Amino acid sequence: MAQTKGRSKHVRPESAGAGRAAERYVLTLYVTGATAGSLRAIANLKAICEQHLKGRYQLEVVDVYRRPERLRKDQVVAVPTLIKKLPIPLRLLVGDLSRTEQVLQGLGLVARTS
Repeated sequence: MAQTKGRSKHVRPESAGAGRAAERYVLTLYVTGATAGSLRAIANLKAICEQHLKGRYQLEVVDVYRRPERLRKDQVVAVPTLIKKLPIPLRLLVGDLSRTEQVLQGLGLVARTS
């Protein structure tokens, strides 16, 4: 509770992602061809984006077999890797993105739990 001129005022902490309803998300997902892990990561990410970011995300999928120079540019060392470029801060998530709660936390859409 915060005190203001002798009156108490309740202050509610904002949840992560509050006030971001109009923010655009710029995401890059690095995959290795059409492997099972890559296809799973793409499907998982698209499902999450359509449910939580519908109409306000840009997703680029980069096949590292076709564009290996992009690995160096974005300093990617494991695949599949998701990079959230915007909104800041930049975040990297590695894996098949099947743990929805962790992906949402990494994207800043829900508060982190301890």
